[in-house]
Order: sequence, then C-alpha cells, then structure tokens
Amino acid sequence: MPEGDTLRRTADGLAPFLVGRQVSAARVRPGGPQVQRVVGATIDAVEAQGKNLLIRFDNGLELRTHLRMNGSWHRYRPGERWRRPPSRARLVLEVPGAVAVCFDAPVVELFDARAAAIHPTLSRLGPDLLDDAWGPDQAEEARRRLRDPARSAATVSEALLDQRALAGIGNIWRNETLFAERVNPFAHLADLDDATLDRLVARAHELLTRSVATPGRVPMGVYRRAGRPCRRCGTLIRSAPLATGIPRTTYWCPACQPGRGGDDGGDRRPL
Repeated sequence: MPEGDTLRRTADGLAPFLVGRQVSAARVRPGGPQVQRVVGATIDAVEAQGKNLLIRFDNGLELRTHLRMNGSWHRYRPGERWRRPPSRARLVLEVPGAVAVCFDAPVVELFDARAAAIHPTLSRLGPDLLDDAWGPDQAEEARRRLRDPARSAATVSEALLDQRALAGIGNIWRNETLFAERVNPFAHLADLDDATLDRLVARAHELLTRSVATPGRVPMGVYRRAGRPCRRCGTLIRSAPLATGIPRTTYWCPACQPGRGGDDGGDRRPL
C-alpha cells in the first residue's frame, strides 16, 4: 500500500499540471460519484493527507482517492497512449494540456469541502507526518493519540499503522522506524515510556521526509530482509505476520530489538 511519502510525491507531481486549470472533462466508472459536477471548475489544489490524495475545486467540491494496495495516478499528454488498459481507470480528469488518470483505486469519492470536518475518514486522521507545518504541537498530539486508552493493549506495530494516531506511515516505514530506534515491534504501548514514543514519532517523520526528498535512496535496515544479516550487528533478520486480521509482515533484528516476540518462531529464511 502506498505510504504518505508516495502520496506526497504523487500530489507534487500532479499539481503543476492541474492546479489553476479548468476541468474540461471528467469521468468515472458506472456507479461512481457524479464527477461531471467538477467540469468547468478550476482546480485549486492537489494535496496528500496521510494516505489520501485530495483534489480541491473552486466550486467548493473535493475529490478523494485512496489507492490501497494496487491504485496509482498517472499523468499523460492529450492523445498520449496510456500505460494501463482504459478498463482499469477509476477516475479521469482532463484539463488543458494534461490528462490525469487514477487506475485501480478502490476509493474515489466526491464531497462538499465544507463537510471535510465531519468526513468519516478525514476528520479522524491523526497528525500528518508530512504536514509542512509539522512541529512540536503535532508531535505532542501524535503522542497523545498513541496514549489513548483504547490503544493501551495494542502493540507498537499496530499503533503506528493506525492512521487515527498519526497519518502517513505504512508497513515499510513502520518497520524501519522501529529498527532505527531499537524498539521491539511486539512491545505493547503500555510498556513504552513517553520518551520512546516521542523518538518513534520523530524518526517516522524524519524517514518519510527523507523519502520524499530522495525517493528510493533511504537504505532499508530490515524491510524485506528476512534471513539476511543485520547491517548493524550481523544477526539474521526475522519476519512474522503482524497480527491476526492485519495483512502486514513485521521484520526485525532480535539482537538490536530485543524483547517480546524475539523467540516467537518468526521466519529466518531468505526471501
């Protein structure tokens, strides 16, 4: 699933070709939202919010897409051949000089921007780790949300993936954040002090920010490295399912990240 850094790069890539231009055509698959309502409107902004991509129009409407596992946004010149079959297009926006196509996204919705404050997903998001205004207040709010009593029984791995606590982090940077701070992924939030949570939030912000600036150049410490030596200590990296009902894999170094889960039968085989 694309994480916040990917969505930020996507938004940054689309914005120069869409913002300030009037929509000349818009279409979705049958049964989708009434996107013809944005035809004739000017695009005011293209932004990422956590793992959501938002397109705002000057007529007060807003489009939200969530890519989940397989979705992606492409930009083409008018008349240019698409790199994926048109049947996979979930949303198409045409403006002078550009065509933006969202393929395979399971979530495409149109709503009144005034309703964003009560939107069932957007209104519940935690602080965005890639917010341009990120600072001490946002970091403190993230820690406060992680400390919510409803999450007291959750592992730190589960909590970091909860977009209601902090938005934008996914499986890659969850694993890398825990490795960088030497925190066992199976530790429960209740067993971690505030200083540790603050370090995790700060590291997640740092890694996502670096990934936006230098995509593909942030070295992986544990992600998809099961069975290979840890780059810090040489111990074999292990892997295991995150939790029942959460289809994510946890990767960790049992020497650098000791504690609960270190002897739970995680996979030692090379990928």
